[in-house]
Amino acid sequence: MTRTDTPAAWDERTQLTTFLDYTRATALAKCEDVSAENAVRAPLPGSPLMTLSGLVNHLRWVEYWWFQVVFLGEEDEGPWTDEDPDREMRIAVDMPLADVLRDYEEQSARYRELVATHDLDTQAKRPIRDGRHPDLRWILLHLIEETARHNGHLDIVRELVDGATGV
Repeated sequence: MTRTDTPAAWDERTQLTTFLDYTRATALAKCEDVSAENAVRAPLPGSPLMTLSGLVNHLRWVEYWWFQVVFLGEEDEGPWTDEDPDREMRIAVDMPLADVLRDYEEQSARYRELVATHDLDTQAKRPIRDGRHPDLRWILLHLIEETARHNGHLDIVRELVDGATGV
């Protein structure tokens, strides 16, 4: 995935998908060359699930939720449970970081195709909490916001676990 925030064209779809891809690529870049040990370290005492692996796995499952469960209306087969709503972050510490990153990249490619084949005005099959059905445009904007926010967390965790900065 190329890391650029400058779209190849200025239409709305290209701008939105470019920014989502940019934030995805930034998340991946923040994990480059990190050791296996540091990938699962949680350096913030009040946030024991805040690991590099956990954050990327969370991003993977957040996209699954919004694209497959909400937009397409598929059954929720995510790793979370009522007893463990953050399980996607917890299970990531038992997965090699390379697998977490690969899964995220492969899924991103599938969702890129999904977005390319639907109009931005297409409404989600499932409603959100307030009962409304967001359109694909809103889902893309939400995922840009969510991924960018977690990139800030990745930045902090990476600096704390091994001192790397500047991505």
